Amino acid sequence: MENLIEVRNDYNTLDKLHSRLKKETNYECSKTYDSWELRTDPNGHMSQCLVLKKSGMHAVKAYFIDEHTLKINYIIPNKVLHAYFGKSVKARRDIIEIITGAIKQAILSDSQKKAFEELENTIRKASS
Repeated sequence: MENLIEVRNDYNTLDKLHSRLKKETNYECSKTYDSWELRTDPNGHMSQCLVLKKSGMHAVKAYFIDEHTLKINYIIPNKVLHAYFGKSVKARRDIIEIITGAIKQAILSDSQKKAFEELENTIRKASS
């Protein structure tokens, strides 16, 4: 699950948006390195993102793709749980991984979608 949000000039950096989200929301908000996608900045360093966390299983990460556009992705903030329940990026998967992936999607999809929409609306309100 992902979405793009247009951001006002007042909140067009991660630092500005981070400080606003920390003040105005009840969720845990942190600025951290993007270890979920391993993106790099123009200098070759690991890029940063904002993580708005609802629980150990539900969070969104947000990062700027250009000056006024914020990209939001659903993530599982816990690294161990992300390894088991996160989106697999392997080119080839065995039958057990395919079956457990289908079960995971059936069980978690509704709660993930609800959490994503709730956190997305929080960011949308804070950035406009």
